[in-house]
Amino acid sequence: MDTNTHDDDGGIAPETHPRSFWKSRTGTVFIAFLALIGFMLAYEHRAHIFSGTGLLLLLVLLCPAMHLFMHHGHGGHDK
Repeated sequence: MDTNTHDDDGGIAPETHPRSFWKSRTGTVFIAFLALIGFMLAYEHRAHIFSGTGLLLLLVLLCPAMHLFMHHGHGGHDK
């Protein structure tokens, strides 16, 4: 099975891979939007975040997120 595509000149063009959503312009804008929302939420609720129970809750929420992003989802432990 031929995985290459043929161009108009009859030659073989290299196979193109679709770009990742996160590396596209839309993904970049989405990440910036999420960062802005996160900053605004943290700024407006800073009194709750830096209290004793708020800090504990923040750590509990950050641990699963850090695990998923650092291992790129589950299944990334064996790489």
